[in-house]
Amino acid sequence: MNNILRLLSVAVISLCLTVGCTGQKMTVKNYSGFLGDYSKLGPGPEGGVAQRYIKQGVNFKQYNKIMMDQVRFYFKDDAEDKGIDADEMKELADSFHRAVIDALGSAYPLTAKPGPHVMRLRVAITDMELPNRAINAVSTVLPVGLALSTVKSGVTGKGTGCGEVSMEFQMLDSQTNQVLGAGVDRRSGGKIDSMSKFGTAEEAFKFWAQRLRTWLDEVHGK
Repeated sequence: MNNILRLLSVAVISLCLTVGCTGQKMTVKNYSGFLGDYSKLGPGPEGGVAQRYIKQGVNFKQYNKIMMDQVRFYFKDDAEDKGIDADEMKELADSFHRAVIDALGSAYPLTAKPGPHVMRLRVAITDMELPNRAINAVSTVLPVGLALSTVKSGVTGKGTGCGEVSMEFQMLDSQTNQVLGAGVDRRSGGKIDSMSKFGTAEEAFKFWAQRLRTWLDEVHGK
């Protein structure tokens, strides 16, 4: 029984991070404070993050490596449920790190040390709000739950009992810590498209990792 409850608990997180979801307009109240200054953010491009900032006059082509901080997680201030096992949180963090490595590939190799040609990447998964566990336990296990989630998503843009989640990232010069760019994106939970332990979360991480790659390609003129 404990294993079943553990699986259902993780499935809730996975549902929140589903890639098959609807983008939401970002407002100041949605920011976590992770980036510090949000005043320079402007609308993102088609197919990119919702909001972004790119420092003018920076020769991004000089940066050919990425030093990545451990991803951080922030729950929404008024979230009713903020409980998640620390080991599961680490698994999610490791999963996101792997997704970034895969997305950046050989074009932007990761390094553990700062240097003259290294950008530092800071990422946070923010505004986390766990959905109602009872509803999502049913939605995760029963086919009818999938149908209900699909219908609800079509009406409101959010799945049955779903939560919301955002991503905030920042690129800095690894030696001076000068902010070179930043971005914010938000997602609302949608229908379940995976039954594996972290399947849906991993798909969302791949989605956001690819958006990071798109941002890097853009500033590098690729």
